[in-house]
Amino acid sequence: MVVSSEEQFDAVLLHVAQQHEGGITELLDTFFGFLRRKTDFYTGAHQKKAEELVNAAFRTHCDRAVREKAEKAATDRFDKPIPKVEPATIEEITTDGAAAAVKQEKKREEKEEPSPVVDVAELDEGEEGEKGKLVPNAGNGANYPHYSFTQTLEELEVRVPLPGAVKSRDCKVDIKERSLSVGVRGGEPILSGELYAKILTDEAMWHLEDNRTVVLTLEKFNKVEWWGTVIKGDTEISTKKVQPENSKLGDLDGETRSMVEKMMFDQRQKAAGLPTSDDQKKADTMKKFMEQHPEMDFSNCKWG
Repeated sequence: MVVSSEEQFDAVLLHVAQQHEGGITELLDTFFGFLRRKTDFYTGAHQKKAEELVNAAFRTHCDRAVREKAEKAATDRFDKPIPKVEPATIEEITTDGAAAAVKQEKKREEKEEPSPVVDVAELDEGEEGEKGKLVPNAGNGANYPHYSFTQTLEELEVRVPLPGAVKSRDCKVDIKERSLSVGVRGGEPILSGELYAKILTDEAMWHLEDNRTVVLTLEKFNKVEWWGTVIKGDTEISTKKVQPENSKLGDLDGETRSMVEKMMFDQRQKAAGLPTSDDQKKADTMKKFMEQHPEMDFSNCKWG
């Protein structure tokens, strides 16, 4: 989808606005405070010029907002369809609408099935350590009773259902590089604890979906690692069961992709009881050394 230049920062600005409980006054104070602390907006030119710039921007968007509101009102007045008055038709639509509303409400109430535990019978040789772990969901994450997550090698999406419909200002979300807390103001956190690994807080974002679910996007600090879970202490997924085709390797740069492919290869080799790429490299180096020095006796050497 093509985003207009005017809308390209909407996601970032919306995220900033959601953090201001004091509303527009607090948001404006933050913005003008930023200009004071990080720019010479107030002191680099004449003070009157700075005021003129602010007033001009205000007047431009104020006039535009008034004009757009009037245009929308006129459009709604002329384009609004005339309702049909046939009783039977009205009854049928009302019934269908009610049924659709009930269906939608049931869908909201439905919870994703919790991720199952890995079947011991399906574990390969060398995967004994995966016993008790969860089967990854379709997004290489897991579904827990109180939240779910999906992941790529670079980031995670965490979804936290809320007990009822709320507004963004009612949500309490605290994101730190090694901890996370999500809940509703006045209540206990729904999700809280130490993160599985470090994240980049400057890239972290959250929004409220359908007034019922907090959706967080967290960028990993280490972009060549699968997370076993989001919060330490929660049952981990079996990262050996992660599906590489969902990892979007093609989106990574050459160096990172090589590292990831090497990591996956070593994982498979270890699981099969075979030498890793580093083991093979050492063996090849030693073989070459032995070939270069046939006069030496290596029969009593122990390898590994």
